[in-house]
Amino acid sequence: MSHSPMIHCHNLSHSYAGKAALNKVNFALATGEPIGLVGPNGAGKTTLLSILSGFLHPTSGAVTLFGQQPSASALNGKVSALPQDARLDPSFSIGDQLSFYGRLQGLSAQQAQHETIRVLDAVALKDSLKEKPDTLSHGMAKRVAIAQALIGSPELILLDEPTAGLDPVNTRNIRAIIADLSPATTFIISSHDLAELGRLCQQILLLENGNMSSMQLNTSEQDSATRFITLLLESCPATEVISKLKQLAGVLLVSNPQKNEFIIEYNPAIEAKIDIKILTCLVDNNWHYRQLSQGKSLEETLFFEK
Repeated sequence: MSHSPMIHCHNLSHSYAGKAALNKVNFALATGEPIGLVGPNGAGKTTLLSILSGFLHPTSGAVTLFGQQPSASALNGKVSALPQDARLDPSFSIGDQLSFYGRLQGLSAQQAQHETIRVLDAVALKDSLKEKPDTLSHGMAKRVAIAQALIGSPELILLDEPTAGLDPVNTRNIRAIIADLSPATTFIISSHDLAELGRLCQQILLLENGNMSSMQLNTSEQDSATRFITLLLESCPATEVISKLKQLAGVLLVSNPQKNEFIIEYNPAIEAKIDIKILTCLVDNNWHYRQLSQGKSLEETLFFEK
């Protein structure tokens, strides 16, 4: 017996005042690991999330979640969304508000209270149950908003810029929450933070000018005869670095896309331990590196590959 995909979009289009925000978008997604949604401002990311959430009806095309229309009652408690600028009412305690959202999902008063404690514990904020939103830091408020999205243990959660404006510690906390809950819960994460998405996601959806493309990270490189290493150095003579690296056995191409960053394409069949050879070359020339990583950065893969 075949199962329908978690999300299926067919020729999905939406326009505002005659201007296309989405243009015949087609994709199907299965449940599992977090999925990244990226694209420049105005590409249609928020429009797509709004349609998937049932807040917005498409101009044309079809979309289903778990085989249902986005606004179907069958999806209550199964799909949750967190808008980028979600805010709680400053007049009521966090516990009261989360319990209220639980009641809206059909939970009894006791069930809603237990669920509130559970989701606040999941984001390490159980002690903030009786506090009001205005007493929280920005990072804590963001974690409470994610707790709200977790009520009822939904199978799919749509997150719009969940780490926007957060410091590194809170960003790491949010990333840990998402990682801990996956793959029991599938997250679709819209973000401009490509480094974060590269850590969390194996599948990336790219929206540009209303058009969608999808890519699976790492798989294409694993199937290729050539591999890549991204090297970030301290201040260095770029021309000389490129010349020296090109002399290493197995190196096919060295590019310098931005200052002090080098992308090395190599053939592992010729030199399997190319990373050791690169580090030795750096030591011999007294060049200091900040980072050496396998593959290309997500930014390079998405926006600068030919």
